[in-house]
Amino acid sequence: QVQLVESGGGLVQPGGSLRLSCAASGSSFSLYLMGWYRQAPGKQRELVARITSGGSRNYADSVKGRFTISRDNAKDTVYLQMNNLKPEDTAVYYCAALRGGSASPTWGQGTQVTVSS
Repeated sequence: QVQLVESGGGLVQPGGSLRLSCAASGSSFSLYLMGWYRQAPGKQRELVARITSGGSRNYADSVKGRFTISRDNAKDTVYLQMNNLKPEDTAVYYCAALRGGSASPTWGQGTQVTVSS
């Protein structure tokens, strides 16, 4: 089992950047598929980006070219670098971890990202 804690959210102007971190504790972090999700008020939670244990990355079309997901297995941490932020990026961002064979992911508590001028 792994526990996740997100940090790095905040208020930023359109066009600005933020770097989110997700610190994991527990066992076998390097074996987990890691993802970032977000949920805006009145909206469903959506996948933003994911990264496999081997470093393969996938992004939602809405963030492709602007966001970068990465992981540092030595630090048990996954990151989301967010550049050229837009107001529609405003949401609570959640980190998630899924290990092969698991029925459901483990979620962090979320961190608020607000993009506003």
